[in-house]
Amino acid sequence: MAAAPSELAYVPFVSVENMMRLVHRIGIETMLTGIADYIEEDFRRWESFDKTPRVASHSAEGVIELMPTSDGDVYGFKYVNGHPKNTKSGLQTVTAFGLLANVHTGYPVLLSEMTLLTALRTAATSALVARYLAPRGSDTMAMIGNGAQSEFQALAMRALCGVTRLRLYDIDRKATDKLVANLSGLGFDLTACSSAEDAIEGAQIITTCTADKQYATILTDNMVGAGIHINAIGGDCPGKTELHRDILLRSDVFVEYPPQTRIEGEIQQMPEDFPVTEMWQVITGAAKGRRDARQVTLFDGVGFATEDFSALRFVRDKLESTGLCQQLDLLADPDDPRDLFGMLQRAKGNTA
Repeated sequence: MAAAPSELAYVPFVSVENMMRLVHRIGIETMLTGIADYIEEDFRRWESFDKTPRVASHSAEGVIELMPTSDGDVYGFKYVNGHPKNTKSGLQTVTAFGLLANVHTGYPVLLSEMTLLTALRTAATSALVARYLAPRGSDTMAMIGNGAQSEFQALAMRALCGVTRLRLYDIDRKATDKLVANLSGLGFDLTACSSAEDAIEGAQIITTCTADKQYATILTDNMVGAGIHINAIGGDCPGKTELHRDILLRSDVFVEYPPQTRIEGEIQQMPEDFPVTEMWQVITGAAKGRRDARQVTLFDGVGFATEDFSALRFVRDKLESTGLCQQLDLLADPDDPRDLFGMLQRAKGNTA
């Protein structure tokens, strides 16, 4: 009879069910704030990370991507897709899972769902950036695109920036109705709007988060007044944008990792030498963020691997003593590391 797997064979796995339990145990706004703290901490040590644009496989229907990084001690990656037409057949636009591993042994130390966690980390990143770039005292956000990410954005902006008034617009009114229903009773002042122009009235922060895989003009130049912070998070692949290029020409543009954003973000419309500022430089004080009340700031957010790394670190740290994971028999661990075949043979009697 083959021996039971050793402790080294098991890797903690956080399922969707357990991720939801973890979020509710911690509290969603507390978790958003905690993930933002980890993202900020990792931005402050930006230069210690391996960085590369994500590896993308594009098709007519969408994109499948791998997002790797390492700080020299821990390695992390995320698998994620983006298929906007999925919702028409009852599927998610975005699904994901991720892993952390020990660099020194190569052994995985955490495997986790990341569909929910990506929504949380995307919102946490947006709100962290807005804390540095949005006008002081901002309390009103226009949310253009009211899909799966929108509630997370709203809650993160409140938790980190104090936003309590939301002006909402989506070309699909059912999406806006869904968002209003989900946030009703949670302390927001909610206004469903009939157009993007209506939504931005009185807003100090504008978040665009649409999913269509095409060039689009969600905001035109004449819609954006002085002093606005734009959180452009829907553009995430070549051939997809949300803002008219004239907005970029009169904005100070902030990005995560320029080599990736120039391929996927709003700045793919611009020349290769179009000036941008990296957010890690703002967070460490190496570069200016918001300078004055009339400045238009634009976060061209496409999501970067270090943010997923930060979110996975947060989850791993919070899992201790919760029991909110399963131990997967994921790694072969023979008694003699040179005798993998022998381990296989000894298990033969258990296959009947």
